[in-house]
Amino acid sequence: MSETAAATDGAHGLETRGIEQVPDHERTARVRGLFPTWVGANISVLLLTMGASLVVAYRLGFWQAVVVAVCAPVVSYGLVGLIGIAGKRGGAPGMALSRAVFGQRGNLLPGSLIWVARWGWETINAVTGAYALLTVLDILFGVRANALLDMVTLLAFVIATFAISGLGINAVQKCNKYAAYLFGAFSVLVLGYLVAETDWSAVFGRPAGSVAAMITGIGLIAAGGVSWIPSAPDFTRYLPRTASAKGIVGVTVGGAGIVVLPMVLMGAVMAVSTPDLASTADPVSFLGEILPTWIAVPYLLIALIGMLLINAMSMYSAGFTAQTLGFKVPRHWAVSVNAVISLVFGSVLMLAATSFLGSFTAFLSLLAVAFSAWVGVFGADMLRRREYDGAALSDTGRTSAYWYRGGFSPAAVTAWALGLATGLMFTTSDWFTGPLAGNNVIGEYGLGWVATIVVSGLLYVVLPKPAVTVPAERGGEPQPLSY
Repeated sequence: MSETAAATDGAHGLETRGIEQVPDHERTARVRGLFPTWVGANISVLLLTMGASLVVAYRLGFWQAVVVAVCAPVVSYGLVGLIGIAGKRGGAPGMALSRAVFGQRGNLLPGSLIWVARWGWETINAVTGAYALLTVLDILFGVRANALLDMVTLLAFVIATFAISGLGINAVQKCNKYAAYLFGAFSVLVLGYLVAETDWSAVFGRPAGSVAAMITGIGLIAAGGVSWIPSAPDFTRYLPRTASAKGIVGVTVGGAGIVVLPMVLMGAVMAVSTPDLASTADPVSFLGEILPTWIAVPYLLIALIGMLLINAMSMYSAGFTAQTLGFKVPRHWAVSVNAVISLVFGSVLMLAATSFLGSFTAFLSLLAVAFSAWVGVFGADMLRRREYDGAALSDTGRTSAYWYRGGFSPAAVTAWALGLATGLMFTTSDWFTGPLAGNNVIGEYGLGWVATIVVSGLLYVVLPKPAVTVPAERGGEPQPLSY
């Protein structure tokens, strides 16, 4: 299919463009269009659960929860916005641009890890969406959850997710826009109800937790945003090269923050009356206990739509990642691989997990480290690279300008591997504890993911790197650039 035909199909529904570079004449998107995208990326009751965990698991006071809720989206989505600048420079998805950094074969290493980590994120969201639907059925019709109904609701959620993500960027962004309006309106209702009904003396009377717990809480909330960083260029590749870099960062942080801040705080307030949240296998049903039916049902339904869109965005990006790993199928069919995986893993989690919050927190700890190793290297490379060669990105053979040494960039692969290993050594979770996680500031404050970014980024800066390739159509030659 020609580029013109592909663009026409994408404008009317199905996006057929894969990981190839978007030509300049098709890059007509606007920076402000990113706002509903990142609002939609956070329409999830999981933020309520994470906010509740600040009180239940981390034992923070209300004002400490406010600090966490403000700092977490600024840190994580600030990084999302910064990496998103690469999308307008290169006009290609994040994991395709990553080939320029790691080499055609070297990119398979972080790409595979990120793809696998995304399975977990999509599984968590699918399970949460199924629980939201189950809670609505229970509230309205008194239908109690059972193994069969669990699987039916999970299957329905995954099928709907696949349908939206398969259509492409236009469908995802249009759905995000309307979902953001609805969710915002009902969030105001929930907030008003909580203001009127909450025992604020109990909320403000909670003792403050430790500084270490507060910083760890920032990492917990930020982990969700960190998972979007490699996907950021996927949603900016249709922006013109002249788009404002500051605007990209500002709109990204603003869109995420306007949802994360109130949701996390609402979760923290709700947890005061739901202290057993940490031990429940279902992270959603507590909403039906706290809120009246006339608020809980529409709120959960809208949140269900939001979680559908979050998973649609994730699977949309996962389709590109699958293509960069060598799956020779169209993007919308590559998405089906992740859909099947999330269905299988979701079934295991719903039937076997005894504590959703414990499993979710452990997963987030490892997820942040897995994504951060790539972030450090790719981000450091952006300091010296302003353009990406589209032909070289698509050429996976030895003739590619991004072939480097046997298909690998030694500096990038080495920095990524050592950064990843360092972060894991300082990480603590229910599933894994690194040998250096105790008796030091990094481990105590839950900063393993930060150490990962710093170590991988600094190593990439100091190690000798291949020359930066300027696209041939711009009349350039490979030029070694320094920091």
